[in-house]
Amino acid sequence: MPQLVLTDFAPQLIWLAITFIGLYLFMSRVAIPRIANVIEQRQDRISRDLDEAEKLKKETENALAAYEQSMAEARAKAHAIAQENRDKLHGEIDAERQAVEQKISEKMAEAENRIKASKESALSEINAIAGETAGSIVEALIGKQVDKSEIDKIVAQEAQGN
Repeated sequence: MPQLVLTDFAPQLIWLAITFIGLYLFMSRVAIPRIANVIEQRQDRISRDLDEAEKLKKETENALAAYEQSMAEARAKAHAIAQENRDKLHGEIDAERQAVEQKISEKMAEAENRIKASKESALSEINAIAGETAGSIVEALIGKQVDKSEIDKIVAQEAQGN
């Protein structure tokens, strides 16, 4: 092995030093700055992307909050409209019910008046029939005709007494 030959050992150390120094200078002046530049660019791009993502996240949160607020306002407005319609319908139903109740009470009063008139008519006819019957019975019993006005007066007194 040539590396272990002692006579060639000193030149090998010199070439090792020259190569090492050359490689060191090349790496420190050319390769490492380029690598550092690429790493720095990546770091900058990552930082910008994170900033942009944070900005978009905030915008999304603001848009979501605005959307939720508008939905809440829309729900409140819809509820108010529904309540207004319910109140309006209840008012219309109450007005209609009052009108129907008014018509029913008018018809009831009319029917009561007709019943009262029919009752009075029937009572007057009953009194007339009672007077005629009483006159016929008295005539049959005593054999002579009794004055109709006198019989009507007695029947009226009896009807008022009961």
